[in-house]
Amino acid sequence: MKPLNQLSKKDLSKIKMIVFDVDGVIVPRGTKIKQAGNITTLETKIIASKQIEQIKKLYKKGFLINISSGRGLYMLQEMFRSILPFVSLTYECGSATWYKGKIYQHVNSFKHLQDMFFKLKKTAIKNKNVKGFEPKEFIITMHCTKKLKGVEKIVKTQRNLTTHWNGEAYDILIKKDQTKAVGLRKVMKIFKLKKENVMAIGDNYNDHELLQASGTPISADKSRIKGKFYVSLEGKFLPADILMQKILSLK
Repeated sequence: MKPLNQLSKKDLSKIKMIVFDVDGVIVPRGTKIKQAGNITTLETKIIASKQIEQIKKLYKKGFLINISSGRGLYMLQEMFRSILPFVSLTYECGSATWYKGKIYQHVNSFKHLQDMFFKLKKTAIKNKNVKGFEPKEFIITMHCTKKLKGVEKIVKTQRNLTTHWNGEAYDILIKKDQTKAVGLRKVMKIFKLKKENVMAIGDNYNDHELLQASGTPISADKSRIKGKFYVSLEGKFLPADILMQKILSLK
């Protein structure tokens, strides 16, 4: 891997779309969630005005912008509301993409996850380490204070399902069908792009396939994930901030 400061104009010459992971890349990692009975309270992340302006500048310079996240559509729309005309949102680990009011559904997971949700909910009631379920359409996200072997054991009873632990929550989804890489390939078809036209940045283990599906993968945490380039974190700057500063300096 090369440090990001070695990124050149030549490296950008074929790039038409930049794909950003969200948590840990555009906003600090961490989710505040509280569930009491049927009431779920979830804090919406705030995108810094600086990052909003950077995305607008990238768009004006001709780059398409895609946001790829495990988050649900409603939360992403709230987070990026001021720039919705400029971005496409691929949500819930590649399950679907929203662009200019139209939804492109990439997978149908309802029949696979419905029974699993009720099984996990019964477990959650009995376990104090479960903080709550994040509202989503196509995947199940169960926030916990730590890994729970009981949850992993329940999911393993269904061979076509898997769990992804991100340090604060489990994503329960369909193996192979629900990944950020699948979502990116669908997005490339929507915009008629080739792999070489896409740059993607991510920082967690579940971003590995996303980065490998892009032509120019950028690692925002080289201890977890590999890319062609990696971001060296500088002070309070977020990885997306550093990457956008670099791209804008070259354009």
